[in-house]
Amino acid sequence: MAQERFEIPEDVAATAQGLVETALDSDLGYEIVESLTTQVGPRLAGSEAEARARVWGETLGEVLGFDRVTVEDFTMPFWDRGELTITMTAPYEQDLYGTALGGSGTGEFESGIVYFRTVDDLIAVEDGALEGQIAFIDGDMMVPSQTGAGYGPANQRRRIGWQHAERAGASALVVRSVGSDSHRFPHTGMMSAMNGRWAEIPVIAISNPDADHLRRLHESGTPISLSVDSTAGWHGDVTSGNVVLELTGRENPDEIVLIGGHLDSWDLGTGAVDDGAGVAITTAAAALIADLPERPRRTIRVVMFGAEEVGLLGAFAYAEQHADEVDNHVLATESDFGARTIWQFVSNVSDDATPAVDAIGRIIAPLGIIRGGSDEPGGGPDIIPLAMAGVPTVRLNQNGTDYFDLHHTPDDTLDKIDPDELAQNVAAYAALVYLAAELDVDFRESGEE
Repeated sequence: MAQERFEIPEDVAATAQGLVETALDSDLGYEIVESLTTQVGPRLAGSEAEARARVWGETLGEVLGFDRVTVEDFTMPFWDRGELTITMTAPYEQDLYGTALGGSGTGEFESGIVYFRTVDDLIAVEDGALEGQIAFIDGDMMVPSQTGAGYGPANQRRRIGWQHAERAGASALVVRSVGSDSHRFPHTGMMSAMNGRWAEIPVIAISNPDADHLRRLHESGTPISLSVDSTAGWHGDVTSGNVVLELTGRENPDEIVLIGGHLDSWDLGTGAVDDGAGVAITTAAAALIADLPERPRRTIRVVMFGAEEVGLLGAFAYAEQHADEVDNHVLATESDFGARTIWQFVSNVSDDATPAVDAIGRIIAPLGIIRGGSDEPGGGPDIIPLAMAGVPTVRLNQNGTDYFDLHHTPDDTLDKIDPDELAQNVAAYAALVYLAAELDVDFRESGEE
């Protein structure tokens, strides 16, 4: 049976369309990401720089006129990449471009490498078979795509490769960077812990061109040796936190529409694309709504999540600290896939609410955004804990064609952001969030309380 078409009241639709027009003419989003990346710079989770970013976020929220600005602290273990040199010493000497992966251990070694075409080839190795040697997992360079397809499977060498290298007795592990760029920019990222334990050996990602070079030498039958010296390691517990900015709803202040991005970044670039852009997009969208003559019916909460890159620590801390009001979260979404234009709008809400979401889709369609699936779980990485608790989600999917050229690399810098594309993002978020907070729609499945 076909669902009835949902019609947004004319005055509400006009306000949403006005927000779109205002956002497209506004530089606020770009000004925010420019400020974050310039005044604070790279923001490694748990570092002094991330602490400065929280102060920056507090100040920004107050300047932009949010009704409530708070920082919610949590404790986390701190890992720092330290210093690294990696050099090919045979068949001749050549410096490679590499970076320690998050959770890597410390060590200094020189030995021959054992080449593995894929992570599955390393998994098949017997215990102790690599004693005293350096394992190298090659793999393939990612193919750029709008959706970022391929990142998850390729990422396995980064996440679990160390577990099998250590089991096999390797002194270090080197992997091809998980990225789609052909520059000599290594791609960092967090590994996966195993039973609460992290790598004791150095685990290093090298740039795609350097990985290509090692492959060519291997295929020619030439023995290869590497020298590795890494001081990466853990430095005890520190304080991180989430910055929470709120516009209090005029009629239903206890009902919350949550949006956000993550404040931390990897330290090789300045975290503009990942995820200064997301923080800027969602904060600017809410700030434009704050300039309306009256607040929407529901509360809008912007969360600048801390420590996302090292395991969604801020997201899980938020869900735990707000467990008593998780049922009051009526909808959630995050911007965390760069700063290119949004091309698709997907959702995971109740069947009864889907026509209303379809109507929101019609408002933002002139921005070039098509309506996608109505049963797409997600909302963004930091929304996962809330989605697991039953919070309905939507997602504005951005064009990710060059995202994996940039994120987690030294190339993640402000010059990669187009102000007009960023403004399109702000416009879509402003309309979506305003309508979600203003319309009398229950996005949850019946019985979810």
